[in-house]
Amino acid sequence: MTTDTVSEAPKRRRAGGRRGHADRAGGAVIEQMPFKQPVNPDPFVEPLNEDGVQAIHKGVVRILKEIGIGFLNPEACEILKEAGCKVEGHTVFMDEDFLMQMIGRAPSQWTVTPRNPDKKIVIGGRHMAFGNVSSPPNSWDLKRGKRSGDMATYVDFIKLTQYFNCIHFAGGYPVEPIDVHARERHLDCLFHKLTLTDKVPHAYSLGRERVEDVMEMCRIAGGLTREEFDAKPHMYTNINSVSPLKHDFPMLEGAMIHARRNQGVVVTPFTLAGAMAPVTMSGAVALSLAEGLAAIALLQYINPGCPVAIGTFTSNVDMKSGAPAFGTPEYMRATQMTGQMGRFYGLPIRSSGVCAANVPDGQAMWETSNSLWAAVQSGSNMVYHAAGWLEGGLIASPEKFVMDCEVIQHIQRYFDPALTSTTPDDIAVEAIAEVGPDGHFFGCQHTQERYQTAFYQPFASDWRNYEAWDLAGGVWTAERAHKISRDIIDGFEAPPMDIAIRSELVDFVARRKAEGGVPTDF
Repeated sequence: MTTDTVSEAPKRRRAGGRRGHADRAGGAVIEQMPFKQPVNPDPFVEPLNEDGVQAIHKGVVRILKEIGIGFLNPEACEILKEAGCKVEGHTVFMDEDFLMQMIGRAPSQWTVTPRNPDKKIVIGGRHMAFGNVSSPPNSWDLKRGKRSGDMATYVDFIKLTQYFNCIHFAGGYPVEPIDVHARERHLDCLFHKLTLTDKVPHAYSLGRERVEDVMEMCRIAGGLTREEFDAKPHMYTNINSVSPLKHDFPMLEGAMIHARRNQGVVVTPFTLAGAMAPVTMSGAVALSLAEGLAAIALLQYINPGCPVAIGTFTSNVDMKSGAPAFGTPEYMRATQMTGQMGRFYGLPIRSSGVCAANVPDGQAMWETSNSLWAAVQSGSNMVYHAAGWLEGGLIASPEKFVMDCEVIQHIQRYFDPALTSTTPDDIAVEAIAEVGPDGHFFGCQHTQERYQTAFYQPFASDWRNYEAWDLAGGVWTAERAHKISRDIIDGFEAPPMDIAIRSELVDFVARRKAEGGVPTDF
């Protein structure tokens, strides 16, 4: 994409939407809940007893002290050597005292504020935040099938990310736009992310140049000075370890830059039991925690109190084919166990909404629902890939995005304290007496005063009986979701942005492209 193309991205337009929901960009294609970060009121599922928690912790300590973690970044090794850790080559060994001292510096909760302060989110405590699918190389939809990612499709998914109020942060690229060269891809992607959304943005930790470009663009988009930007989180990154037992150079470099500037870092080992981790779930969780905590200890030594979170991406492989499996019983338990251990270490928790299905069918939804409800049960604070994920992360689908958002809204409604309110009006003894044994509640005053808001109203589900559904065309869920997604994309209106700020972003992108972007070997 050329700089001229970037400069032609949508200008400031009036936000539209459901009456009273003016914070959402775009017309009222569907009726949806307003943007609001949900708070999980329920007791968390904690499958480990105290002995189990201590057993996993002791396993973590042994891994770090006896086996060590590879830090494939000389600067990180030097920092940890200075901190008193034993370093042999690129393998770093940590003892329990150092680990717990560093982890103890990390905040249990932090807030990240994007360019629109009304869209700030809290990471930690009982707060939950859901994000879009991130990083697939391919997309799939009902009309065009599976194809490689491109910038036009990337923009479509960014529009969906902004439109749905149940999506709280704009994670990694919802599809990789391979039609733009890697030396400048991050510039175009962040330009569209920052102008087409006003939600919390993500930066890939893929080397210093990309990270610093994205930080500068986020600073410009927020209208902030360097000092204001560095004072508190306005964006975040997610890094993955290279399981087993390694962290690579560019991700560590990006994470350290974020930490020094007080921007959020989520450390998420990707451990598949039976392949990159022990086949037992407690062993896989212990390995995952050791890898993640080692990186968090590094960041807390660099900048005590910098915002971090521990991520879980522990699932299993299909032992018949070796393919990753997601949304499995093992995935659910590993997520719950990691959530419990995250609270033991006093850290915010990230999990994911994932599946192994190839198309948005029944398998896709039961596996994703398992993943999303495991996030709820585990006490997760950030839920990656919550909308749009298929084929184990190799495909992003707009139909699946819409269908997942329906599930996320179910979860948000499930949290609504109105459902468990027990005031006299809620107990409704007078209404029960009014109706008596021979009446019904459809017409009583109690119902008439509440029927419009009493129950969740779906935007993708069809609650008609078979005959009515068939008479209306017999449209299956994915077909309904396809139409919803296209209507949203085609009628999208970008959130407001000051014209001077937008112009400064355009100029920055143009300058960095003229300078050659970032170095690549191709």
